Amino acid sequence: MALIQLKGIRYSFGGHALLDGVDLLIDRGERVAMLGVNGSGKSTLLKILSGELVPDAGELAIEPGLRIASLPQEVPRNITGTILQTVIRIVQTSRGVSVDEPLTDEDEQAVRETLSRMALSPDDPVDTLSGGARRRVWLAGALAARPDLLILDEPTNHLDVEAVLWMEQFIQRAIKTVVFVTHDRAFLERMGTRFLDLDRGKITSWPGNWALYQEKKAAALAVERVQVDKFDRLLEQEETWLRRGVKARRTRNEGRVFRLIELRKERAAMRSQIGTVQLRIEQARKSGRLVLEAVGLGFSFPGRPIVTDFSTVIARGDRIGVVGPNGCGKTTLLSLLLGRLAPQEGSVRTGVNLEIQFFGQLREELDPERTLRDMVADGREFLDIGGVQRHVIGYLRDFLFTPDQMDTPVGVLSGGERNRLLLARLFARPSNVLIMDEPTNDLDMDTLELLEDLLSEYPGTVLIVSHDRRFLDNVVTSCWRFAGEGLVEEFVGGWSDLPPLPVRNEPRKEPREKPRESAPPREKPRKRTFAETRELAGIEERIATLEAEKDTIIATLSDPDFYREHAADAARLSDRMHALDAEIEAAYERWSVLDALPEK
Repeated sequence: MALIQLKGIRYSFGGHALLDGVDLLIDRGERVAMLGVNGSGKSTLLKILSGELVPDAGELAIEPGLRIASLPQEVPRNITGTILQTVIRIVQTSRGVSVDEPLTDEDEQAVRETLSRMALSPDDPVDTLSGGARRRVWLAGALAARPDLLILDEPTNHLDVEAVLWMEQFIQRAIKTVVFVTHDRAFLERMGTRFLDLDRGKITSWPGNWALYQEKKAAALAVERVQVDKFDRLLEQEETWLRRGVKARRTRNEGRVFRLIELRKERAAMRSQIGTVQLRIEQARKSGRLVLEAVGLGFSFPGRPIVTDFSTVIARGDRIGVVGPNGCGKTTLLSLLLGRLAPQEGSVRTGVNLEIQFFGQLREELDPERTLRDMVADGREFLDIGGVQRHVIGYLRDFLFTPDQMDTPVGVLSGGERNRLLLARLFARPSNVLIMDEPTNDLDMDTLELLEDLLSEYPGTVLIVSHDRRFLDNVVTSCWRFAGEGLVEEFVGGWSDLPPLPVRNEPRKEPREKPRESAPPREKPRKRTFAETRELAGIEERIATLEAEKDTIIATLSDPDFYREHAADAARLSDRMHALDAEIEAAYERWSVLDALPEK
């Protein structure tokens, strides 16, 4: 017998059928991934499986004595007691035993292991924790319970990569059967043995691995599009016949009229494919070549170094990923670079013509009382996107928001919808530098892949904090890694290119220079004079001015009509552009020489 069997499950919300006659079997030992766009009903179906929600219609059969534990999308807010007490309560509830009954030795070991791996302090009170930390507590309890069936809604959110890797191993070793929703493709690849595609109220089951699912899903959608196009052509032919004024009341035509009526009904009942988010970034003018320079940056909390002697240069066009365990200081480092937090040591110097947009992990930019329209357009009806005037309703439609949601308070949106709204707000503002703190949380797969493509083609500079391994591999060209004790290391490439960290509890070995035989003493480099410092600042502004002039000329010469109507001017501008190239190159060479000199 299957652990759980669903037959003809229906569930509607606000007049919209989220689940429309869903049939599903979950067998022991399966690791089932549930996929679908935001709002397709994935979390609703998980709640029905866990018994948290009763469907409008259909049957739910559960194996007698089945022990279930779950991580919901939104964990309860009114939790009291310590972390340890909460995790024990979750384990006892899953086991169906009294809260006064002591845990077995095996359960106690599982509790200790999960708390340690989730970086949770047993004695901390739960009601003082952030939303992300409360989710980790609930996840720790669900894992420690080692249920017959584990149900997880976005389990990798707010976890660092080490915790995710441990969770994968723990589930495979101690739990066996799991149904989960996630946007983490690396987690999907390693964990999924069957994939459920929830699309427009219906479920399709795809056994196999992640790559096979993607191939079969794309093929199925292509076949569906061909069938719908063929049906639409037939319907249009019949509609054209009727519009041409044929006397349809005649007996010989009544059958064709009836057929047209049936075709209309059939088309109305067809499921329309859900649209995809349309992402475009409103780009500002180019920044200077130097975006940001940090020298000897240091910051610590009492007894705990966060950043120690960190120096780096960010140039225009860099795409940098920031990685490390939860609580290591990634968000603090962003705050230091943005000037929101003053460094205790060192300095941060920014370049010219910077238009910075920030996507924050805590989503503090969103006011739950304001409407979607206000959050994106600040009371305006039209937005300037890429030089084109867009009505706010049309713009938000690109992010899959319907017109009747325009005046909805932000506070009622789901996690995925809030992230889409943040992206809409972010991309409506001109930028040449994007700083994003955990941008992938709660995004559906289609939106996530579109965001990857957009950032990969973005001509500006991108700095991203993320635990999403595949996202980092697909977007960034270098990584900063927190290695402990405030040390931040820089590496070329994405997540997969990072070398392994030294084994914990072993002293970090500092690289030592090999002795040089009879090396002649080197002269001390001279320091930059005050006049050269002033010249350096002026060069950066001059480079920005020259590049802006060059961009203007390129835009002018890109118009074919300009050559026909202003041939002489076109030749003059072409010569000027070549001269600008030489001036810009010379300015960069001088900038490199002066920038390499230490300051007095």
